[in-house]
Amino acid sequence: MSFGFAHPWALLLLPLLSLMLWLTRGRERALTYSRAATLAAVAGGGARLLARLPGWLRIAALALLIFALAGPRTGAAVVDVNAEGIAIVVALDISSSMLAEDFAPDNRLTVAKRQVREFIRGRTYDRIGLVAFAGEALTQVPITIDYDVIFQALDQLRAGAGLLEDGTAIGTAIATAANRLRRAPGESRVMILMTDGENNRGEIDPRTAAQAAAALDIRIYTIGVGSEGVAPIPVATGPFGVQYATVPVSIDDELLTEIAEMSGGRYFRATNPEALDSVYKQIDELEKSEVEVSRYMSYTPHYLPFVLLAGILLMGEWGLRASRYGRLP
Repeated sequence: MSFGFAHPWALLLLPLLSLMLWLTRGRERALTYSRAATLAAVAGGGARLLARLPGWLRIAALALLIFALAGPRTGAAVVDVNAEGIAIVVALDISSSMLAEDFAPDNRLTVAKRQVREFIRGRTYDRIGLVAFAGEALTQVPITIDYDVIFQALDQLRAGAGLLEDGTAIGTAIATAANRLRRAPGESRVMILMTDGENNRGEIDPRTAAQAAAALDIRIYTIGVGSEGVAPIPVATGPFGVQYATVPVSIDDELLTEIAEMSGGRYFRATNPEALDSVYKQIDELEKSEVEVSRYMSYTPHYLPFVLLAGILLMGEWGLRASRYGRLP
């Protein structure tokens, strides 16, 4: 907050008031000693003070009016942000294989959800939606700017919990996410598809779905989640704790690469939590919202109090001049 004047040149009139005050005092002295007997009959020093007060009130009122003319104001910096956000849908695999614990100490889904959450926290003006898929796909959160709703939906996702039929329907996931993106406002539409398997369910071919998405100007970033070789996956819980089975990691890198390139996106392979974090940072750098920031000063005028106070002083002057104390007979 800063204080200033809209028309500071008006303050140059203030020195003229000193001249006016000097001329007024000179005139008062002439009047005072021209009729000394009458003045003595009225009173002493107090009467002389009251006699000069109207002149001082007028000078003070004129000074206040000059300040009002100068335009006193306070200013505050205002930032106007014009942002064109990106529409993003995250399609997250929640098939039972996402329970594999090759991202120790957490399983794949836990790490994936954490990275999705951090990615969303790094966005500001983007509309984001969430699709969960396994053997079928389901929209968890339509495109929104209420990120807390997405965080709550992420917390509730469980792999292999019976929410969806098990399996990996990549084509269905792409079609479901694209359907959410096709009517999204703005020019930039992005899909992030995360899976740890191969397409083995669904009636929609992944390549056909990717072509349709590309025709809608949707860019697809695919992420293969899982280590190389084999991974431990929990299969049962018994009296001696969780029992694991070692299963081969089978991710269709070729298909995911083709889907991404078909739409102008990229394919990433994340074999550990650090790699997955790096993937999302790269996507964040690739897909930035266009933000135009304008900074200017917003001023609030404060001339009215000066005008009102000047009016009060002038009325006081006129009242004194109308009385016996404000004039010299």
